[in-house]
Amino acid sequence: MFSMLRNWLNERIIRKSTISNDQWLEVFSHLPLLDRLTAGEKGKLRRLAILLLHKKSFEGVQGHHLTEEMKISIALQACLPILYLGIEWYRGWVSIIVYPDSFVPQSTYTDESGVVHNSKKVLGGEAWLRGPVILSWEGVASSAPLDGSNLVIHEFVHKLDMLNGVANGFPPLHAGMVSQSWADNFSRAFEDLQARIHAGESTVIDGYAATSPAEFFAVLSEVFFERPEQIDSVYPQVYQHLADFFRQDPLSGQAGTGLK
Repeated sequence: MFSMLRNWLNERIIRKSTISNDQWLEVFSHLPLLDRLTAGEKGKLRRLAILLLHKKSFEGVQGHHLTEEMKISIALQACLPILYLGIEWYRGWVSIIVYPDSFVPQSTYTDESGVVHNSKKVLGGEAWLRGPVILSWEGVASSAPLDGSNLVIHEFVHKLDMLNGVANGFPPLHAGMVSQSWADNFSRAFEDLQARIHAGESTVIDGYAATSPAEFFAVLSEVFFERPEQIDSVYPQVYQHLADFFRQDPLSGQAGTGLK
């Protein structure tokens, strides 16, 4: 009963959307990431984006004015990972905060000796457990080329990772997926990337992926949607896990196959 009511409410939200077809086409035209989608998949993505725009609060800060097109662009990219999962995978949080460019949050942590440290570092995006997704528009705008780097996908994949707790590169898996296989293959690939970077080798995967399992999952998800052949060429088992998790296979020539 609850599921039927939720579906009815979602359909009502979609029907009442005031975003014109021209607006959608304009934003789609600036996102080559979505070119491989079929017409049906673009329609499905658009519906998810409408729901995200309705259910989340978009807020520009530091004087940044968010246009409707900016919000649509973020929503479309954010919904690509959940194209075959559904809007409920972004449950449990509300806000999307957008800075004009990189930002410097101040955080405090206590080390093992009990010493309190203040940390300041320049960021392009953040995702908080049960909190907001924070983006810089500069980072969002620079993600348009298909170079394997996409800020929106990165931060929203952290949110998927956080559905079962602190981000650790181990999101809730679907029935039929083997947890031990995921853990083994991701761990081997993560350690291999770390070893290659420490040895000074050039890698097709950005070195930031080697900083933690959570960042490894997020960075590889960016590459999965933008340059899938790069993952498949070095870590084919990880590629298959990502295809199973997102229920999409970009290497098939389409963005989504509705894998079950």
